[in-house]
Amino acid sequence: MRALLFCLITICLSVAARADLLSPAQIEPFVKPPLLLGEKFDGSEVYRLVDVYGAEAGYVFETEPLAPLPGFSGAPINLLVQLDRAGNFIDVDLIEQNEPIFVSGLGVAPFKAFLEQYKGLNIASPMVVGTPYGNSGSESSSLVYLDGVTKATASVRIAHESILAATLTVARDKMQGLKIGQPSRPDPEHQEDLDWVALVNLGIASHHVVTNEQVQAAFSETLWADDDPLAKAEPDAHYIDLWIVDIGPRSIAAAVLSPQTLQELGDFLTLSPHDEPLLLIETARHGLVDEDFVRNTAPDLLTAQQGGLPVALRDADLFVELAPELPQGAAMILRADRRLGFDPASEWILSLKVLREHGSFRPVIGSAEFTAQHSTPGRFFITPQSPGNKPAWRAALEHRLPDVLVLLLFLAVLLPILLFRQSWLAGLRLFTPIRLGVLAFVLGFIGWWGQGQLSIVTPLATLHTITTGGSLAFLAYDPFSLVIWLAALLGFFLWGRGLFCGWLCPFGALQEFAHHLGRRLGLRQWNLPDQWDKRMKWLKYAVLLGLVLVAVLAPDQIDTAAEIEPFKTAITTYFLREWAYTAYAVSLVLIGMISFKGFCRYLCPLGALMAIAGLLRLRHWIPRRPECGSPCQLCRVRCQYGAIRPSGKIDFDECFQCLDCVTIHDSTEHCVPLVLKSRGNTRIRSALETSQPRQG
Repeated sequence: MRALLFCLITICLSVAARADLLSPAQIEPFVKPPLLLGEKFDGSEVYRLVDVYGAEAGYVFETEPLAPLPGFSGAPINLLVQLDRAGNFIDVDLIEQNEPIFVSGLGVAPFKAFLEQYKGLNIASPMVVGTPYGNSGSESSSLVYLDGVTKATASVRIAHESILAATLTVARDKMQGLKIGQPSRPDPEHQEDLDWVALVNLGIASHHVVTNEQVQAAFSETLWADDDPLAKAEPDAHYIDLWIVDIGPRSIAAAVLSPQTLQELGDFLTLSPHDEPLLLIETARHGLVDEDFVRNTAPDLLTAQQGGLPVALRDADLFVELAPELPQGAAMILRADRRLGFDPASEWILSLKVLREHGSFRPVIGSAEFTAQHSTPGRFFITPQSPGNKPAWRAALEHRLPDVLVLLLFLAVLLPILLFRQSWLAGLRLFTPIRLGVLAFVLGFIGWWGQGQLSIVTPLATLHTITTGGSLAFLAYDPFSLVIWLAALLGFFLWGRGLFCGWLCPFGALQEFAHHLGRRLGLRQWNLPDQWDKRMKWLKYAVLLGLVLVAVLAPDQIDTAAEIEPFKTAITTYFLREWAYTAYAVSLVLIGMISFKGFCRYLCPLGALMAIAGLLRLRHWIPRRPECGSPCQLCRVRCQYGAIRPSGKIDFDECFQCLDCVTIHDSTEHCVPLVLKSRGNTRIRSALETSQPRQG
């Protein structure tokens, strides 16, 4: 029956559909003047943003079709992103989300406040969700830290990754591969003994030659074909004889510049630390600049590009005196700003424009372009590994690392004891205080502090993701809860549902404390008759199936329906919610004072799923004797979960691993078969003693 229910759940979840995208009429209210919503790009889910003159000013798009990362409800968080043409966020608006913590727990206000932080940021800036934790170095200053939402860090990380993934998709498509991340910079610690010969042999100084014949060929069959007699007279002579050297690295600059120029370059870089200086030496006819060139401006005859994007070049306005062994000619130092995306450790292309004039009065200008590729070995540079580029799971793990380590230590102690020293633990005189101490840790640290209360929402989302071929990456956004899920999964094979429901569930621990408090107060315990107890235990499976049907037929109501679990109220928000939710959760705790863990046994949909997963159990881990059930019924009578049948067989689907029956089984004072055996041995011993002849 439980296996059939599991199959039905899987089939139902596989038919869930994705929400419809917004129409232009629905998007328009989000676009604020002076911008207007333009047309959709052909074959794309991206709309244009236009200004009042109709010129393209940016882009607007939903994140779900571009980056459908599932949230903890199984559905993606859908956001509307507005981006200008420079890659700056204009706005990020929440369209749809089903994250349990935001649907009713905290409300959407903290989520919207989180999204407000994107306004004005540029997608080329490395952004991380979290706190700088004292990072104040010069390199870390370029990072943008987005404040997360307490109790909802995992959900906002999913939203952040959705925004970045969708935005970068648009940037690569519409902005020609906008460069993301921090560029390399010269390594001030790198020292290398170099001279001009070494620079040439190692390719650090690159040489580029264009002959008169090549230039003539570029102008052939044009108006300017006959306007350079020298090119025709000396076809093999050089028109361009160019050397390119990146002199940002100190060792390279020292090998090519005179001491005076080297000093001036150092002063320049002190004032402009983000500029990369590039030395050009031209010994032929081109000359690098035209007669109208103004120093400290961009040279008209030189342009550059890297990765398909233009690189802004500007004269550094430095007097250049070269080292004696260098080729002598027209020399200038250009600067490229690394903050604008220029990466000196990557190859870049310099374009040189060649001009010709036709006619003497108001001549007609013609041009041809020649390119030169240059790269400098990476050993001269430092390439920062930005935290913003870390995998999301790694950033999430680092954020929760202390808590995860404490949790792992706790599990490393608890699980081996339960697996190998179970009888020893159950036989301790202080077993009950020890168990209550463990449950106090589970409630306080795992539940209220670590927010590790598992919920039915996560496995339903996981099943939906699996059946629809989605990614399970969202589970890694909450590594603390993931560790608990993995422990529960291991428990399915070793103990069934008992490990999680009996030892790792914070609300289950709270209910057990309520039971002990009720006993201390002398409250009369209320137990259902066996037949009704069996029937009521099927109710949790009906609740689970009902939630699955809601997820399929009315997915927008699933988070409301999942409130049958009081976990969010009692654990996530510390009972600080609307009065109806609080009253419901408190009432379940109060009922637990007179009915032992009634919610866990009869209503919990997560418990039902855990029981189904308990079919994976590989062993019968509770010891039994032939006398258990016939004639001895002590364990069954004492079992407050009703998990022992009259035959003495353990119903592991309902066992919470409290170990009370193990305590009885191993006790010579409480286990009836052991007591009878002990008494029998005593009678035999007495009879033997009385039958012995007196020695006299």
